Amino acid sequence: MKIGILSDTHGAIDVVDTVFAMAPDAELWLYAGDVVGDAQYLATIAQTDVRFVPGNCDWPNPNTPETIVVEAAGHRILLTHGHVYGVQYGTRFLVEAAAEANCDIAVYGHTHVAEYTPGTPITVLNPGSAARPRDAARGSFMTVDLAPGKAPEVRLHRLGQK
Repeated sequence: MKIGILSDTHGAIDVVDTVFAMAPDAELWLYAGDVVGDAQYLATIAQTDVRFVPGNCDWPNPNTPETIVVEAAGHRILLTHGHVYGVQYGTRFLVEAAAEANCDIAVYGHTHVAEYTPGTPITVLNPGSAARPRDAARGSFMTVDLAPGKAPEVRLHRLGQK
């Protein structure tokens, strides 16, 4: 199963369009916050399942949890923006939360810096920011191929590159 992972688009709908054009075959999208309206727009154009969480720039909504668990292709994925776990200082608390939820993958955003840390037992993924990157001149997102019993195959995409 191919999933797309996107975060921190901050209202840049044109960037969401670009990301979708680069990965139109994703069967599931995970959106790690800032701004949830962009995730809702992605669901409209992708015509597929988009799971999302709010970020620190989203209005609080008691009906939208800050952390969710998504099951896909035999994997359990903890999805959060990350600010509630202090990810700007490291991923220790995020990894602990993923382990407590019996997840093997943790996805977060917030830092605007892409990260792929393969792990046993937790793989940590941050797609960076598609609209406002802090780690490169171009925005980024990820695609991940998932299969039961196999490690995730992760690819970081930079906007403007094939």
